[in-house]
Amino acid sequence: MTDQTQTALSGLRRPKLLIRAARFGLAEYDRERSLGRVLRSPFAPAPGFAVSRLLETEAQLEAARRAGTAGYAPSRHVEVLIALMAEARLAPPEDRAA
Repeated sequence: MTDQTQTALSGLRRPKLLIRAARFGLAEYDRERSLGRVLRSPFAPAPGFAVSRLLETEAQLEAARRAGTAGYAPSRHVEVLIALMAEARLAPPEDRAA
């Protein structure tokens, strides 16, 4: 995981209810079953790539939430946050030996 990605993750500030729901859902997260659906992809990408895509998706959902867009789905937001938390744990640290 790059420093930029790590900074983006540590800078996320979301309502406590969204975070609590996502933490609760972590116990049931199944990468093979869930990640493709969350990313709307036919396969589950590598954790580092998945985190980048999930951050982009989450940013779009957060913008919709703040704007009060009619199409905003809190359940989708929680689903993306669950995947983001789980994938961030799996992403390899940046190779600093180079």
